[in-house]
Amino acid sequence: MNKKPLILVTNDDGITAPGIRTLIEVMNGIGDVVVVAPDNPQSGMGHAITVNTTLRCNPVTIDDGPQLEYSCSGTPADCVKMAVNEILNKKPDLCVSGINHGANSSINVIYSGTMSAAVEAGIEGVPAIGFSLLDYNWDANFEASKTYVKTIVESVLTNSLPEGVVLNVNIPNLKSEEIKGVKVCRQALGNWKEDFDKRVSPQGEDYYWLTGKFVNLDKGQDTDIWALENGFISVVPTQFDMTAHHFIQKLNTWNL
Repeated sequence: MNKKPLILVTNDDGITAPGIRTLIEVMNGIGDVVVVAPDNPQSGMGHAITVNTTLRCNPVTIDDGPQLEYSCSGTPADCVKMAVNEILNKKPDLCVSGINHGANSSINVIYSGTMSAAVEAGIEGVPAIGFSLLDYNWDANFEASKTYVKTIVESVLTNSLPEGVVLNVNIPNLKSEEIKGVKVCRQALGNWKEDFDKRVSPQGEDYYWLTGKFVNLDKGQDTDIWALENGFISVVPTQFDMTAHHFIQKLNTWNL
């Protein structure tokens, strides 16, 4: 009899978010599940970690299920560190992060707490996947995601991932029958054109709301943006080694 894989589940929207509750449900059908997730929303935190304040991590019960759950006061990256080094005291067989309420394609991967949790797992030597649905609403419908999440997770467990590589999976906001399939892609070249909405408080102090518009600078048909705009789920193999290897030889010719 094969032993069930130990699966760590986390996210950045908070432990009560519908996205992570859906992910827990699917993972319970695959392995033994331990959840360590933030006690409040941590979207846009990137790979931040808590170093100047204390961390709390307490067992909780959110809903019925065989999973063990812990609510953490820290960031998504903190949650993974706590899980591996304190709660589990070992490496799980897999870490899944999400399902995020909103896209983490293109440059968004840099800012994403969802993907930073997956990347942190990769740094710890744990195979990891970040899942995101292109719907920012709290009451987003994750039903169409379930089958694809299950298939991708089982594929990773069967085939494994190279050291230092995690998967960034984005799912279009479509009905199941409208999704055309899965495409392995590269990250599209794009950025945010930021705008700061300046306002004045009742006390007369200036304050700002960050707004902006995503600009896709990449017309390739092999990118995650193209896949999502054309009804496909995008899967981008992502690495935390940020070295520009192609520039090392040229840099060595400089008089440094």
